[in-house]
Amino acid sequence: MRILRAAAIQESQHGNYYYLNHWCVRFPRIGEKRELKKALESYWKGGSSLEELLTVSTEVEKAAWSLQAKQGVELIGLDGTLYDQVLDTIFYLGLAPPRFQHLSGYEQYFAMARGTKGAEALDMSKFFDTNYHYLVPELAASVTPKPDFSTFIAKVKRGQEVLGKAQAVPMLIGPNTLVGLAKPADAEAPFKRAEAVAALVPAYEAVLKELAGLGVPEVQLHEPILTHSDAASLKADFEATYKALSAVGVLINLVTYYDDIGDAYTWAVDLPVAALSLDFLGVPGSVLGSDTAALIEKHGFPENKRLGAGVVDGRSVWADGESAPNLVAALVGKGVKNISVQSSVSLQHLPYDKDLEQELPAEIVDRLAFAKQKLAEIVAAAKAASGVKAVALTSALPSVGDPKEEVAETLFNRAEVFAKRRGAQIQTVDFPTTSIGSFPQTAELRRARLQFKKGQLSAADYEKVINEYMQYAIREQERIGLDVLVHGEPERTDMVEYFGVKLEGFAFTEAGWVQSYGSRYVRPPIIHGDVVRKGPMTIKEFEYAQSLTKLPVKGMLTGPVTILNWSFPRKDISRRAQAFQLALALRDEVADLEKAGCRVIQVDEPALREGLPLKRARWESYLTWAVRAFRLSTVVAAPGTQIVTHLCYSEFADILHAIDGLDADVLTIENSRSGDEMLRALAKYGYSRDIGAGVYDVHSPVVPTAEFMEGKIQTFLDVNLLKGDRKQLWVNPDCGLKTREWSQVLPSLENMVKAAANARAKK
Repeated sequence: MRILRAAAIQESQHGNYYYLNHWCVRFPRIGEKRELKKALESYWKGGSSLEELLTVSTEVEKAAWSLQAKQGVELIGLDGTLYDQVLDTIFYLGLAPPRFQHLSGYEQYFAMARGTKGAEALDMSKFFDTNYHYLVPELAASVTPKPDFSTFIAKVKRGQEVLGKAQAVPMLIGPNTLVGLAKPADAEAPFKRAEAVAALVPAYEAVLKELAGLGVPEVQLHEPILTHSDAASLKADFEATYKALSAVGVLINLVTYYDDIGDAYTWAVDLPVAALSLDFLGVPGSVLGSDTAALIEKHGFPENKRLGAGVVDGRSVWADGESAPNLVAALVGKGVKNISVQSSVSLQHLPYDKDLEQELPAEIVDRLAFAKQKLAEIVAAAKAASGVKAVALTSALPSVGDPKEEVAETLFNRAEVFAKRRGAQIQTVDFPTTSIGSFPQTAELRRARLQFKKGQLSAADYEKVINEYMQYAIREQERIGLDVLVHGEPERTDMVEYFGVKLEGFAFTEAGWVQSYGSRYVRPPIIHGDVVRKGPMTIKEFEYAQSLTKLPVKGMLTGPVTILNWSFPRKDISRRAQAFQLALALRDEVADLEKAGCRVIQVDEPALREGLPLKRARWESYLTWAVRAFRLSTVVAAPGTQIVTHLCYSEFADILHAIDGLDADVLTIENSRSGDEMLRALAKYGYSRDIGAGVYDVHSPVVPTAEFMEGKIQTFLDVNLLKGDRKQLWVNPDCGLKTREWSQVLPSLENMVKAAANARAKK
């Protein structure tokens, strides 16, 4: 077995040799020490210039590319973004909506991401089934791109200077996926998919010609839309697209990930591309996994193409061990002659480098592999595969245990149905107001937390800081006039990490940051054992906050499905089993909050949709256990305790039966960026429990006017949401406010309360 570069693979399509190389499907773009986050936020605050920001961005890119080369990766994708790869593609293609056309350059770029005065930001949604948020393209009925790839070409040239032309591979989101991720700019005049794709192809042809002139070895076009259930219906669009693009003459690697490509496989392998990259692993902890191995077992793989074998798990921090070389050996045994060993998905979903960690438990550290270590696994798997005895391809896949829960059925149902219990719960005015949960994580708060962690601040002094913050938060909410208050979550670094620390079975990183969107990063905890509650987790803060006011204060919990989906789960037992362990731990916390006098308990599940399999045939299995996990954690509450949940930044219209099945008393949702689509869907469905639809975008620094939010409230009535029952229609922001500043939060909430009062006065 020989390891050759891509060029050699294209020249050698005969004989009994098996040619392997290796490359990476994207890499963390944030910098080893979050350099890009700091540079972005400094620029947004006016603390540095655009030139300084771009310098940091260039340095971060160069460091990531150089690291991959040093680790031995042969073909290196030229990843890197200032905010989001989908936004980059919108920007390159000149697809900015009309409300941003008065702007240009990076001013326009960041306005689309964050909004600006008089122009709402692009909608934000989850990227396939991940916790990464992308900016949603808006396409008119007639798509007219105005492409300018100058910044993209400049990045390619930088990559060639760092790596040389033979290793530097440009990457772009493909036209079919870009259109598949888009929404109509005007709901009354939707674009036609095939026409929109065809309108973009000439722009892609033009940039491919430029890249050919630069002497690139190949171009990655990312088309994960092929993993969706309806991918088979895209055959004509893909065939037309790649017939045109392949004619340019540059080699194309068609890259898919997040699942198998299902029924599209039989024709996708015949597209005129040099390589087809496939995900063999799917979601960690899923007993269903990916069917890529079965598809190749059944249909084979063409000899005239390179197979990009995604056998190193890019979604899991657990080392792959023997599974990756076993899969490669099985592919060789199946007769696949040209193979690129690579990660199953983008490594952007993993922390940067395990070597940065100093406090992880010794018993698990050797079993972990972050993005840097996954590079080594990719290279090692290609080299080791020649020494592995080939087995049946599907037999080489890693297995997942699925122990069934032993929970009495009575533990999944509330004591009374909603229609009966609603009257026993808190009563408010029409259009009651509240906030979602978190308030700004100030510099002073972060500094105190760090000092406490380092032993420079005593527990008593740290608690004093937390209590003073809660005093301020409660006082300001009372002054503003909110009806149901929150304590502001000053004690929490992150809505998942905070609970993981208080549960057995979790481990935590110091530098394990993963990009969620833009400059927002999270540190997902690692589930390494059975989850058990050690003791009360939120009671002390709730009791103190409630002692400061006569108004109801919400108890704030993160739901079991979100904790699971926003952690790195175990791979030895199923995600369902882990969700039930979490649910039982949270159930005890709900009971203790209720004993402490809490009458409103919010159990957030923003990641409910995120875990939904990309194949519809697998939806019901996931939704059944996800809904049961939520109910297991909440139905312990008495009828008079109001259970609230929060969902945000995903498409939920097609799983409303599952949302209804949660049996929450109040459903709060993001609404301001999504054009009231969810409101219409809920009204059409006939959803009957209380709803709190977001009336302003928490991810924008713009302070919304009362008039703007009053218009949002009027929409509740216009779409006949809950048949116009004003006491069941809550007014709240889209999401938590931890990333904003008090100078933005307070006037926004003041205007929100004013908008609710104005709407209340109209009969």
